[in-house]
Parts: sequence; C-alpha cells; structure tokens
Amino acid sequence: MTDLSFEATSRFLDSDKGRLHYHEAGSGPALLLLHGSGPGVTGWANFSGNLALFSQHFRTIILDAPGYGGSDAREGDPVGVAREAVLALLDGLGIDRAHIIGNSYGGIVGGHLAAAHPERVLRYVTIGGIGFNITSTFPNEGLTRLVDFIEQPTRENLVAWLHSMVFDTRIITDELIDMRYKAALDPVTMASSRKMYTRDALQFIAKAIRGPDAAQRIDYLARIIAPTLIAWGRDDKVSPLDGALLPMRLVPHAELHVFPNCGHWAMIECKDRFESVALDFLLAR
Repeated sequence: MTDLSFEATSRFLDSDKGRLHYHEAGSGPALLLLHGSGPGVTGWANFSGNLALFSQHFRTIILDAPGYGGSDAREGDPVGVAREAVLALLDGLGIDRAHIIGNSYGGIVGGHLAAAHPERVLRYVTIGGIGFNITSTFPNEGLTRLVDFIEQPTRENLVAWLHSMVFDTRIITDELIDMRYKAALDPVTMASSRKMYTRDALQFIAKAIRGPDAAQRIDYLARIIAPTLIAWGRDDKVSPLDGALLPMRLVPHAELHVFPNCGHWAMIECKDRFESVALDFLLAR
C-alpha cells in the first residue's frame, strides 16, 4: 500500500522564487492543488484528505504558497507571488501543463495563472474565491472573523473564525483547532496573513469593488479559456454564493456546481461529493 503520510509525500524544490515545499503522490497527468489563505493554512491542511483519491488518477502535487507551510516567504502582491511560484514549481518539475484545483486564495491564483498562461493549464477548478460580491455585504462574517483573529490572535478568535468557514461546526474538532492555532502563530505565517487581512485592507477592497476601476479586478476572467468548474458551498460565509455569478457568465467554458449544507471548504466538508464532481470534470474528454 502506498504511504500517503505527510512525511512520505513531502518534497522541496529550490527555485529562483525561493525554496518551495510541496507534497507529491501518484502518476499520470499533473494535478496541482492550491490552498486558501488564513491562519495556519497549508496545502496539507486543505487537501491531505483528497490526496488518496486524486493520486489514483493523477500525478498529484499539493503546493505550499510562499510564506505558508514550508515555502519561503517573498515580498510582493500575494496573488502574483504565488502565481510565479506555481510556474517555478511546474518548470522545476518538468511539467508543461497541469490541471489546477484551488480553494479560495488558491482559486484566485489558479484563475490568474490560467488567464496569463493558458498554455500551462489543462482544466481549472476553483472552490469559491473568484468573482466578488454582487448582492451580499462586504466584508462578510467570515472575513470579519478572520481579521478579528489576525488583529488579536487568541484561541477564542480562531475558533470563531473556523466556525464561520463551515456549515457543520462539528467538523471543527479540538485537534483541528490546536493544529491550526499552533501553525497560525508561526511568525512567517502570521506575517503572510497580515499582508492580506487587516481592517484597512478590507476597506480598500470594499472601495475598489464599488469604484470606477472595479471591472479591472475581474477582467482576467474572460481570458480563462481552459474548461472551468466553479464549485461553491451554498452556505459559504467567506465567499457568498452571489460571488459565483460574474465568473459563471464571464469565463467562456465555465460550469457551476453548488453544494448544499456546505461552507467555504467544499473539499473537506463535502469531501465525497466534491471528489466525485471534480474527478468527473477532470477526466472528461
């Protein structure tokens, strides 16, 4: 039986974008999994539960974005920095083209990669992330709880944020809380989170999505030519469902799947259904 533990799948790549940490298992067409942002997040935290299924069909790679997990931090726009890290990883591993699955921040990174380098992306799956609020308020509950923790990193604030990430809070176990809290307090991880999640940053975004340049924030969507699956939790409190409407219209070859009774982590909270839908999409011809 293949060992899919953290230690057995852990790898490092030294690149001109810094040292990158990733996990790898399986063979076949490359599938790159890109994690979201937030306290204590890593590629393993987001996608370890999906590795067994996807590695049966793909050369499955779970990347830690710069400044998260075992990857070196880098200065610059977090989305642009992560996109360049993905390219460095693909080049370093000799991968010309890959499928992409990204959650939240990882979905945004994957979308920008697919738009800027369409020749590198086979099929693209985003779990929330892309688009922005049309009818729902901004900032919403999930982002507000996230900033609460970043500005005052207590265990209680972390629990409040984790509860906002899911529909069924029973999956937020003491083990998960302890793991995320320890990782979140790592100075490099905290610095990465503080680049994106402060009250000033949220106010800047709020003004930007209501301002005259709002269309520029989503113009990349129309340049994503890869077949695209937009996966969304109906009860997402971080990226509310109305955020899917513009991507559904603007991405030329997009289809939308909505998971009921599901929050921001469809790949965790609706694991079996998400894997079934995503695998069917990725294997389509």
